[in-house]
Amino acid sequence: MVKIMLYMGMTVNGYIAKEDDSAPWSKEIWKSYYKIAKKYEALILGRRTYEIMDSANEFEKIGNPFVVVITSKNMKNTNSINFVESPKEASDLLNTKRFKKALLGGGAKVNSSFIKEGLVDEICLDIEPAIFGKGLNLFFPKDFEVKLKLLKINKLSQNSIQLHYKVIR
Repeated sequence: MVKIMLYMGMTVNGYIAKEDDSAPWSKEIWKSYYKIAKKYEALILGRRTYEIMDSANEFEKIGNPFVVVITSKNMKNTNSINFVESPKEASDLLNTKRFKKALLGGGAKVNSSFIKEGLVDEICLDIEPAIFGKGLNLFFPKDFEVKLKLLKINKLSQNSIQLHYKVIR
């Protein structure tokens, strides 16, 4: 069974990006992201996040992982990129391909869908010392409640921290 870790950089007040989809994180946050992403065999993204990463050649920077994109649009699969319509389809695909672990990298709607369906095993949050007045939340408003157990706190820099949680089932 594939283990899924939700990983996001975010502001102190819970935003994962500005309203224009920009994520002006520090070099420490980006360094942490690349380091963690390279440890995963597969990456799960929403369509908007996929398009942003694809246009910035981010997949090359993290070692060209197998990518699963959650979208309602009809898009053509390739050898390393598959498009599915739901978190369950993504999980089933990764299990069929025998992946042991996958990194869930957003956005808010995808994060919420996976957590609501009980498919997230761990959550890792890099907290940037910033506050946005408006932006995209870590989770899109849905009806769910999840308890977490703190596993580890890492200091990424003088001002940035990383929180690592296990989802309690």
